[in-house]
Amino acid sequence: MKTLHRLAAGLLIAVLIAVSAQAETAKVTFIVMNDIYQMGDVAMPDGKRRGGFARLAAVVKAERARVAQSGGHVILAHGGDTLSPSLMSGIDQGAHIIALTNLLKPDMFAPGNHEFDFGKDVFLKRMADGNFPVYAANLRGPDGRPLPAFKDRDIVTLDGVRIGRTGAAHDQSPRLSNPGDLKFAPSVATIKREADTLRQEGADFVVAVMHAERSDSHELMATRAVDLIITGHNHDLFINFDGRNAIAESFYDAHYVVVIDVTIEVKMEDGARAVSWWPQFRVIDTATVTPDPEVATAVAGFERELASEMDVALGTTAVELDSRNATVRTREAAIGNLIADAMRDKTGAVAAVMNGGGIRAGKVYAPGTAITRRDILAELPFGNRVVTIDVKGRVLREALENGLSRVESAAGRFPQVSGMTIEYDPRRPPGKRIVSIRIGGRPLDPNKTYRIATNDFLARGSDGYTGFAGAPQLIPADDSPLLANEAMVYVRKLGTVRTGVEGRVRAK
Repeated sequence: MKTLHRLAAGLLIAVLIAVSAQAETAKVTFIVMNDIYQMGDVAMPDGKRRGGFARLAAVVKAERARVAQSGGHVILAHGGDTLSPSLMSGIDQGAHIIALTNLLKPDMFAPGNHEFDFGKDVFLKRMADGNFPVYAANLRGPDGRPLPAFKDRDIVTLDGVRIGRTGAAHDQSPRLSNPGDLKFAPSVATIKREADTLRQEGADFVVAVMHAERSDSHELMATRAVDLIITGHNHDLFINFDGRNAIAESFYDAHYVVVIDVTIEVKMEDGARAVSWWPQFRVIDTATVTPDPEVATAVAGFERELASEMDVALGTTAVELDSRNATVRTREAAIGNLIADAMRDKTGAVAAVMNGGGIRAGKVYAPGTAITRRDILAELPFGNRVVTIDVKGRVLREALENGLSRVESAAGRFPQVSGMTIEYDPRRPPGKRIVSIRIGGRPLDPNKTYRIATNDFLARGSDGYTGFAGAPQLIPADDSPLLANEAMVYVRKLGTVRTGVEGRVRAK
C-alpha cells in the first residue's frame, strides 16, 4: 500500500511539474482607432467611400466575432482626438461623438488635445458620459489630485497572461487647446513610470495608449518600458516594429484601421515568468466593409439633426454683406472684414489675412437679413482651418503685395484683412503697389515679427502667398479650428453684424 501511495504521490508531483512547465498563452487582438472627427463616411479620390463610425463599427464587430470563435480576446484602443472639430461639434460640443463612440465600446481611451477645445467643464462632462475607461496617468486636477473615475493603470488577466494597461493625455494640450487649470505631466516620463510599476505589479505585457507627437512615441519606444504603443495625433497610417516593441496608429477618421494580432506566451523559467510575443499587423481598408446598420442609423439621425440646425439664425446683419466675386476679389468687403475679424478674435493674433477667393456664395445680404449656419457654410465651403503664423514684417508685406498683384483681373488672392490698413496704388507694377501698411495703428516694421491669423490654404503658400509657407505655425494646421465654425461662433457672439467697409484696404 505504501508503494502505491509513493507511486501516486510521484505521479502527482510529475503532473504538477509538467503543468507548471506548460506555457500560459493568450491571443489578443488590438484594434486601433484615433482622430475620429467625421461621423459619416466620405468619398475619396478613387471613387470609394471610407471612414466614419458605421464603417469602423463594422470592422470592430467583425473582429470581435472572429476572435470570439477562436477563443481569443479583443482590446479596442482609442488614441484620442474626437470631440472636435466638426460642424456638428460646433453645435453640440461633441455630444454626438460620445454617443457614437459608446456604441463601439472602446476598452481604452486617451484624451487628445481636441477633447479640451470646449473647455475643462465640457471635457469632464463628455468623459463622464462615455461608457469606456479613460487612461490619463499624466492628467491631474488643479489640486494635483487624480480626476475622479480616470485611470492611471490597471492589469487584466487573459487566459493566465497579465496585460498591463496605461495611458496619457496629450501633454501639449495647454498650448494647443483650452483645458483650463488642469495639470499635465510629460507623457513619456509618466508612461514609463506607470509601465515600470505595472511590471512590479506582475504585468507580463504592457500596452499604452497615448495622444502624442510621433517623436514622443519613438522616445517611449526607446525606453523599452512598453511593449505596444497605440497612439493618435499624427493623422497618418503608421506601424513600426523593431523586433522588441511596436507602435501603431490608424489613419484619421478610420479610413484605414490597424489591427494587431498578438500571441503572448508565458513560461516559468528558474522560478520567474518568461514572456515572449510576436505581432501580426493587418490594415483594413474601410472601403471594403459594409457600414454597420445600427450605427449607420444613429449617424443618419445625427445628420438629420445637423441639417435642421443649418437654417437656425446665428445673428442679423445691420449692414449690407456682398460676397459676389466682383466685390470680394477686388476691394475691401464687409463680409471679408467679418470673416477676418472672426479669425483674429479666435486666435488673438494682431492681424488676419483671408483670400477673397475663399468666400464663395456670391450673394448680397441686405441689412436686416438673418445669417444662418447654412449661409456661413455656403460662403466658406472648403473646410479650411484657422492657422496662426509668425512672420517678419517684410514677409507680410511681400505676401500682401502678392494679394494685390492681380486686382485688375479679380484674382482670388485679394486680401481681406483685420487689424491692419493697407493703402496701395493699382497703377504701379505688381510687387510695388503698396504705399503703406499699418498694424495696430503703427507703420509696419519690416524686421518685427507679427502674429498673423490666416487660413491653412494661404499658410501652405497657396495663391502665391509663398512667404507664409515657411512661417512657424503656433498650432499645426491639422489641429487648428475649422474656419466655418469660428465664423459661426463669431456671428453668434456679435448677435448683430455692424462691421461695414472701413477703409482697411484702400486704392490710392
